[in-house]
Amino acid sequence: MRSGQTGPEMRFWYEVRAKRFQGVKFTRQVVIGAFIADFVARSHMLVVELDGDTHTDQARDARRTAWLEEQGYRVIRFANTDVMTNLEGVLQVLGDALVTRMDLIR
Repeated sequence: MRSGQTGPEMRFWYEVRAKRFQGVKFTRQVVIGAFIADFVARSHMLVVELDGDTHTDQARDARRTAWLEEQGYRVIRFANTDVMTNLEGVLQVLGDALVTRMDLIR
């Protein structure tokens, strides 16, 4: 686990921490199996990953996503650039995912 957060992680965390976003509790840097997820809403079985500009290991990401989905999680990914330049759009997608997950979990 990393001790420091990137700028996009800090910005995203500010929006979702302390149940600020739709009353949902998010946790950061969560160990799930052999992986560390950037952010997790356990109540909704939702993993949020923020991908950096140099994030190019798509095969590894696909394996990780497949494993997490086998465990019942949904994984959504946002580019760091989107968090920094289109946070409103990122939060809209996140909100839609939370509603969808809640409908599935009930």
